[in-house]
Amino acid sequence: MEDRKCSFCNGTIPPGTGKLYAKKDGTVYYFCSSKCQNNQALGRVTRHIKWARKGA
Repeated sequence: MEDRKCSFCNGTIPPGTGKLYAKKDGTVYYFCSSKCQNNQALGRVTRHIKWARKGA
């Protein structure tokens, strides 16, 4: 299995954990937690969130 990157915070997601969200247009998002998923849904920008800079 491959480690995936969170689409919001760019953190690594171990195999068997996290969430996969697929939109109707075929875009796939991977989230490490519901915290990242909710922030993405609210339209927040990763570079403005201090805790999300661990991958940058």
